[in-house]
Amino acid sequence: MSDHVYDVVIIGNGPAGCSAAIYAGRASLNALRIEMGFPGGQVLNTSEVDNYPGLPEKGGMELADAFYEHSAKYGLEEKMEQALRIENADAPVKTVVTDGGSYQTKTVLVAAGAHHRVLGAEGEDVFTGRGVSYCATCDGGFYHGKTCLVIGGGDTAISDALYLSHICEHVYLAVRRGELRATGLYAKAAMAAENLTILWHTEVKKIYGDKKVSGVSLINNQTGETSELALDGVFVAVGISPSNDLLKDLVKLDEGGFVYTDDYMETSVPGIFAAGDVRVKTLRQIVTAASDGAVAITGIQKYLNS
Repeated sequence: MSDHVYDVVIIGNGPAGCSAAIYAGRASLNALRIEMGFPGGQVLNTSEVDNYPGLPEKGGMELADAFYEHSAKYGLEEKMEQALRIENADAPVKTVVTDGGSYQTKTVLVAAGAHHRVLGAEGEDVFTGRGVSYCATCDGGFYHGKTCLVIGGGDTAISDALYLSHICEHVYLAVRRGELRATGLYAKAAMAAENLTILWHTEVKKIYGDKKVSGVSLINNQTGETSELALDGVFVAVGISPSNDLLKDLVKLDEGGFVYTDDYMETSVPGIFAAGDVRVKTLRQIVTAASDGAVAITGIQKYLNS
């Protein structure tokens, strides 16, 4: 570990991290970016993006490349390493330890994102981005007039199914139980939707197709009866988990493990900030993650100046 002290270490290279790097570069902050994989975050799992302002019909990979190229032009130092922990979190100078070294910094911005819980069905990984999605508001627009299946029984699943019912010709909802876990208003709306069919005690065993999804194999977990369902898209809504390993023992979290922040993206520990899908928020989208990154650097400047 050297004696060099950064103004900020940015962990993550998705929309929040890239946006933060742009704003850190514009502010002439002495910043280090750390990312263990390809830049882009969950954007890389989206075949097309049509809801980012000014950039309609961009491929996920194309948009991720554009984010990174823009952020890289400011010349911030980068390390392709895995951040393991934050030491001396309460001190004015903190230490970020990675699998390749340790770095001293006045502030830390964690933009590590979140990951959707996978179903584990056969074919799910093969067709992710090609008919399997984890975000109805992101990808629902590609299924106008088509048939889709939503998997899950909680508020997110019902919200996704209702959202898709206004877009698709027909929506099926596969629920493992014989009842919905969703709140009353959601459940009532789902039961009333004319083009929404609820498949009780139903689990998806296989997702299949050629170049894209064309159907699923289902099983009734009460009777053991199997069936096939032809469709165009599968939306998995069985939960989302924050990538909070760096922060879970340091800062205040909600019951789902998401990080509480203030309006400047600062956590309960002064000098430690969080942006993007890892934090508590009402909407997890590319545009809101990018916004978080910009706001976080504003908060970091405020912290450094104080």
